Amino acid sequence: MELEPLYKRVVGLDVHQAQITACAILERDDGTSRVEHRQFGSFKRDRRALAEWVVEVGAQEVIMESTGIYWKSPYAALEAVGIQAKVVNARHVKTVPGRKTDIGDAQWLAILGRSGLLRGSFIPPARFRDLRMLSRQRQKLTSQLSSEKNRLNKVLTDAGIRLGVVVSDLHGKAARAMTKGLIAGEPPELVVTYAGNRLQASQEAILDALQGDLNDVNRFILRELVANIEATEAQIERFDRKLLSELKPESGLLDLLETMPGVERIGAAMLLVEIGTDMGVFGSAERLASWVALCPGNHESAGKRTSGRTRQGNRYLRRLLVEMAHAASRTRSALRQKFDSLLPRRGYKRAISALGHKILRIIYRLLERREPYRDSAMDYEAIHVQRNAPRWLKALIKHGYITPATA
Repeated sequence: MELEPLYKRVVGLDVHQAQITACAILERDDGTSRVEHRQFGSFKRDRRALAEWVVEVGAQEVIMESTGIYWKSPYAALEAVGIQAKVVNARHVKTVPGRKTDIGDAQWLAILGRSGLLRGSFIPPARFRDLRMLSRQRQKLTSQLSSEKNRLNKVLTDAGIRLGVVVSDLHGKAARAMTKGLIAGEPPELVVTYAGNRLQASQEAILDALQGDLNDVNRFILRELVANIEATEAQIERFDRKLLSELKPESGLLDLLETMPGVERIGAAMLLVEIGTDMGVFGSAERLASWVALCPGNHESAGKRTSGRTRQGNRYLRRLLVEMAHAASRTRSALRQKFDSLLPRRGYKRAISALGHKILRIIYRLLERREPYRDSAMDYEAIHVQRNAPRWLKALIKHGYITPATA
C-alpha cells in the first residue's frame, strides 16, 4: 500500500515504562528518504536527550500513542522545548490499513503521521493536567470512603445491630455519635439519647435497632473503620479546598456550570479540569461526547446496525456525568422529564447514560456561549417572586406603601 507523504520530517515514538523507541523518517533534498532509529530510557535525562534529538532532526510532526500514563512525561519534555507532539488513539492507529505487524510500532506511527492519517487527541494545558491529578485522586478517595462506609454497615449488621434500618444516613451526625457510643461500650439506653429529635424513627424503634451483640473484635474493627472514615473525609476536604483555590481564575465558569441541575461546585471543578475551558478544540458537542465515549456506538454494515454499545473513554469524566445524571433525575427540571421518558423504554442504566450524554452536550453549549443554563420546565419569574416576596412586602410596609392588613 502506497501512502502519499504530507510531511518531510516525522518522528514516531513507541513509549513504554522503561524505554522509548523512536523512529524518524527524514526526506532528503532529492526526494528520497532515510529512516533513523533511536532508543532512549525513561529517566529525566533520557527524556531531555529525546527532546534534544527531536529538535536536532527538525521534526515537523511527532507522533506517540496514548498508552496508559507513560506518554505524559515524554510529552512534557517535548513541550518544554517548544514541540507540540500529537498523542493519537491506539484504537485509531490499529484501524488504519497497513503492515503494522511487519514494521516496528514507532516506524508505523511515523509512516502514518507522515501521510497525515492520524488526528491528535485532546491534551489539556499543563496547568490543567496537574489539576487532573488532584481531581482523579479525589475520586479514588471517594471510592475508598464508600468502601469503608459499606464495610462499617456490614460489621454492625453482623453483630445484630440494625441501625441502618431506622436512619436514612448511617454516617450522619446522629448515627455517627450512636456508633461511637456503641464502640465505647455504652448501653443502648444511653446511646439512644444521641439520636436527638430530628430522626423520623421513634425512640423505641431506634432502641430496638441498637440491640445487638458487639464483642471485642467487632469494636476493634469498628473503631479502626470510623478512624479511617474520618481521616478520609478530612483528606477529601483538603483536596476540595486545594482544587477550588487553584481554579479561582475560572470561578465565573464554575458559576455557569452550577446553574445546571445536578451540578454542584466541586463536581463542576472536576469536570472543568477534564475537558478544559476552550470548547473550540472539540469543534462540536457531538465530538466532545465521542471523545468521552458517552455517545451511542456507531457500527453499521450493509445497511444494518449491529451494535450500539459505548466505547471505553474517559472513565473519570463518565463517572462524574453519571453522578450528575443521577442527581438531575431527582430534580423538577426538563432533565427529569427526559429521564422519565427514557426509563420505561430503555431501562434505568441506559436512561442514566443517555441523561449524562445530554448533560455533557448542554455543558458544551454553556462553556461555548458563556451563558447560564435556562430550563424550559422551570418558571424562573415565579421562583424569583417566591424567594423575594416576603422581603418585598416587608419593605413596602416599612416605607408606608401598604398596610399590614392589606399585605
